Amino acid sequence: MFLGIDVGTQSVKALIYDADQRHVVDMRSAPLDLISAADGTREQLAPWWLAALEQCLAGFDKRVKAGVQAIGVSGQQHGFVPLGADGQVLAPVKLWCDTSTTAECVQITADFGGQDRCVREVGNPILPGYTASKVRWLKNHRPDAYARLATILLPHDYLNFYLTGERVMECGDASGTAMFDIRRRKWHEGMVATLDQSRDLSKTLPPLVASGSAIGQLREHVARTLGLRSGIPVSSGGGDNMMAAIGTGNVGAGRLTVSLGTSGTLYASTDEPIIDQQGALAAFCSSTGGWLPLLCTMNCTVATELTRRLFALDTAQLEHQAAAVPIGSHGIMTLPFFNGERTPNLPRGKGCVLGLDDNNYASQNLLRSAMESVVYGLRAGLDRFSEQGCVINELRLTGGGAGSVVWRQMVADIFNMPVRVPSVAEGAALGAALQALYMHQGEQGDKQSLQELVDVHLKLDPAQACEPQQTAVTAYIDYYQQYLRYVAAIAPLYV
Repeated sequence: MFLGIDVGTQSVKALIYDADQRHVVDMRSAPLDLISAADGTREQLAPWWLAALEQCLAGFDKRVKAGVQAIGVSGQQHGFVPLGADGQVLAPVKLWCDTSTTAECVQITADFGGQDRCVREVGNPILPGYTASKVRWLKNHRPDAYARLATILLPHDYLNFYLTGERVMECGDASGTAMFDIRRRKWHEGMVATLDQSRDLSKTLPPLVASGSAIGQLREHVARTLGLRSGIPVSSGGGDNMMAAIGTGNVGAGRLTVSLGTSGTLYASTDEPIIDQQGALAAFCSSTGGWLPLLCTMNCTVATELTRRLFALDTAQLEHQAAAVPIGSHGIMTLPFFNGERTPNLPRGKGCVLGLDDNNYASQNLLRSAMESVVYGLRAGLDRFSEQGCVINELRLTGGGAGSVVWRQMVADIFNMPVRVPSVAEGAALGAALQALYMHQGEQGDKQSLQELVDVHLKLDPAQACEPQQTAVTAYIDYYQQYLRYVAAIAPLYV
């Protein structure tokens, strides 16, 4: 048995994977709250994650937990967990979707010499989602906590610290901090120095460990709390996108994972780094030894959940009503920038609904428009991958939205590509469990590659596969172009 944990934005999820029978024995989740404010603040408290993890583990059968051989942890990227020397978290955790650090991004970019230099030397621009601006924000807004800062951790690193007591980071998640040289796989000394020229922040950066290696063992008091054996090895884990790449089989060329979660993400596996001078594609390392070029939109299921709740519908009603509306939502177009947006880079952006008239102003049209517009935003990412030379021939769909029949077919039609869905919907938690299995097998002397392991253990669900329907593909071409025109028109309003 192998335990995979995923600390998401909306919930903590945990699953136990039986490697002998090649199936998930049990899966649990526990919801998380979110601290939000009009200035773009999006925060959580680290103790919430631990309480949710305990809730998940309490739901597993004791006999199943007794068989767990190793643990892997996935976590939402970019969040900043400021840790004191005593191991206490010093402030609320600013999340990937927090846009309150826009001013700090501008400051850091200018201090470093401009966006072109950031991209040229680090591989990525300084965007509000990334960790670097959150560190500067802590210095500017919570100086007492900043003065006590001993270690900079990301969410999955903090779970690793809780489990093992080790303060470490791996290259995949580290590459989303904007303090990491993604080509050389090491901290960028110049960028780190730029964040605070009066303090040596390099002393707060944890040592880097190899992806998939063991970072430590489960501490005795934590094992008692979670009902596990003490001493179980914990793998390096990684960011949720890096772990979902493993959990969706995206560890080789030609596949693109599309994640319909709180955020929408696209990522591919490459043997060389892809540096996008426009900054649309994030240049990240993977947690498999390669690179994971990635595009992120900050509003995916956010858009549908807000619209669904507005009309007091459950998920089944949303699906039914959206399915009854024709392609194009009778001319309504939603720009779903409710949390601001990263791609396009509009951190001050707001949600917009366009194309309304007295004939189409109906709840079902608004519902379908929210779903379609999310996919248009991701489709723009596919264009950017193609422009950077990535050859994609198949989509792997994951995240909560992958469970929607309507959304799956939309993705196939708007992308004009076949869609395949893994049988386990929680790709990040499964990827973490498979990484733990890979680590365990390596410690036993097994020389099987990660690609070979994934090919053996990952199953696709044929019932959820979708092929593009040519009539729909043709119809969506014009609607997608209209979406791009609308985005270009409203962008100057939110600069």
